[in-house]
Amino acid sequence: MSETLISQFIDDELDLDEKITFVGIVRDDRRFADETVALLQQEKVLAVALETAPATVQSNHPPVFLRDRGIRTWLAPMAGFVTALLLAGLGFLLQSGLDEPVSPSPATEHRFVLYLPQVSQARIVGSFTGWNPLPMRKIGNSGYWAVTVKVPPGEHRYSYMIDGQNRMADPSVATREQDDFGGENSVIVVGGDNAPVS
Repeated sequence: MSETLISQFIDDELDLDEKITFVGIVRDDRRFADETVALLQQEKVLAVALETAPATVQSNHPPVFLRDRGIRTWLAPMAGFVTALLLAGLGFLLQSGLDEPVSPSPATEHRFVLYLPQVSQARIVGSFTGWNPLPMRKIGNSGYWAVTVKVPPGEHRYSYMIDGQNRMADPSVATREQDDFGGENSVIVVGGDNAPVS
């Protein structure tokens, strides 16, 4: 649940009252603050990956990806606020001391976000869905599609289905492999100390 709240904060999906509550939680809950900082750092890594990773879409007419407007477009207006939040979190951590280690809690909910403003439908399909497509929700007029899925620990493969027929790997995940049908799947590892956050 905390990953979902943090992701909604990062994606600017919270109203002002919810943002006030969020900042209060970050201030009062060290573990939540650590998780928030870790997810913000992951968003930074994903932003760089999104700018440099080639997109793969199997179709005669692939959609045009506006990667240069992707994550930076929605992150730029709130960069000052995110910086202030990071500094507040760092100050809180330094003030509270780093004497007791924080053990990571096993997360089961993962939020998948895709920027495709020109499509009318997006779904996710993968080993954690039994290869059954799950619909993604369009986030207003932002061009983003999102879905939160409970994912068991382990290595998982997935891809996105665009407009019901085209499949593509996640452009924000660098690890990929060819599937048995000539396409590509993204590969993530859930659980463990080195697992990427999606």
